[in-house]
Amino acid sequence: MSSLSQPHRRGGKWPVLCAWLAVTALIVAGALMATSGTVFRMEWIALGDAFSWLRMGAQLAAVAAILGIATLLVAGLCKRWGAILTGAVVAVVAVTMIAMPVQMQQRAQTVPPIHDITTDMDNPPAFVALANAREAAPNAVDYPGIETARQQRASYPMLQPVTLAVPMARVQTAARDLIAARDWQLAEASPTTLEATAITLEATATTRWFGFKDDVVIRLTDTSDGVRVDMRSASRLGKSDLGTNAERIQDFLEDLQRAVR
Repeated sequence: MSSLSQPHRRGGKWPVLCAWLAVTALIVAGALMATSGTVFRMEWIALGDAFSWLRMGAQLAAVAAILGIATLLVAGLCKRWGAILTGAVVAVVAVTMIAMPVQMQQRAQTVPPIHDITTDMDNPPAFVALANAREAAPNAVDYPGIETARQQRASYPMLQPVTLAVPMARVQTAARDLIAARDWQLAEASPTTLEATAITLEATATTRWFGFKDDVVIRLTDTSDGVRVDMRSASRLGKSDLGTNAERIQDFLEDLQRAVR
């Protein structure tokens, strides 16, 4: 009897071993991916190293997913229900973790490699209050020019200025409220009077994970048809913004139109 049961006991160890390996790989992968942005934001590592951590975390998550599936198969043969549950949970969580960097990579392949977006490519709103901050950053203060405009027109044709048939004071107040609601850091606005016929608001948006800083300038111009709103959003770092600046402008202008109705 003992000779027949011994192989069963030995075989029963494999699901537990696979489960432990899967959980360990998942924990390390999660730690690498979760802390990559934090340690970069704290300036402990360079951006390239942070992306390497993210990539290694995704690769380990893939290993964890494979181990989780292997645990499911082995535990199923041995009828180890705890290991089956562990394998299933690890596989699902690992696949979820992998999805984020995969989506980022796919998005990078579908958007143009530009980082400065505006509704007015002929006369882009200029950074004044934030000029010094942008001069200290890798990306330029001035709008990049014709090639960036060409790529923007091809990829984001829907980005256009909006004209609001309401008083300037109401538009400015709504714009300031939206900036505050988004936790953007408002820089000095010029001019600051509500009676002005042209007002510029500058602010900085900081991404939550890596702490990337994108600068925004909103230009309000009084016209015979109402207040024309132009907007520019530009990243301080990186060649491609993965479509973030275009999305930021589109969302802001849509919310602004709703706010002044």
